[in-house]
Amino acid sequence: MTQQSSRLPRFFFRTSPQPCPYLPGRVERNIFAELGSPEGTTVYGVLVRHGFRRSHRIVYRPDCPGCNACTPVRVVVAEFTPSLSQRRVIRRNGTIAITERPPVATPEQYRLFRRYVEARHGDGEMSAMDYDDFRGMIEDTPVESMIVEFRTPTGALQGTCLVDRLEDGMSAVYSFFDPTLASASVGTFMVLWLIDRVRGEGQHYAYLGYWIESSRKMAYKARFRPLEALGTNGWARLVA
Repeated sequence: MTQQSSRLPRFFFRTSPQPCPYLPGRVERNIFAELGSPEGTTVYGVLVRHGFRRSHRIVYRPDCPGCNACTPVRVVVAEFTPSLSQRRVIRRNGTIAITERPPVATPEQYRLFRRYVEARHGDGEMSAMDYDDFRGMIEDTPVESMIVEFRTPTGALQGTCLVDRLEDGMSAVYSFFDPTLASASVGTFMVLWLIDRVRGEGQHYAYLGYWIESSRKMAYKARFRPLEALGTNGWARLVA
């Protein structure tokens, strides 16, 4: 056993079956473990490359009975070229001021989060999150994380993204934005910023979490090409 693998979480557990939040009639179940501070970014990166995501100090991966629709995806940033529509998004958001901050929650971020969740995910678990829950999501991290704010020239907060740094790139943990600004495509702009940020550091991948082909909530991720998906034979180009 290598020194790196010996520092992996010792115990993994399975959640009880729950209704799937993305595909009606399906059942969700996850494998999960607690990630302690001693493991650090290196071991966390190993888990991300094996399809895990992070929430607080928990790393998890879908293990749903009879379903493998949740596909981990990552953008190959060195080969990414914005499409015509994505270049328009960049121009529309050209005056946005972007600030990288330590992972510390603010009431202003929470107000934006509430507006976003109520408009986009009002029937999900996050709709019940209070400010303390939100603070935990942002601040309870055992790895190197940052909160990125996207503001108008007048200082209005338009979008926020919680990002984890990895050895081979960055992982978008959770993003939210002003739901009244759909025409500005702030959500798309935040992904484009992440890709550019990873490339600027000479790293390789922007991890976007899980893509579900038949879910409208997840479909946008397939627009960032070239995209790799994790399957039974490892990472390979997504052809969909």
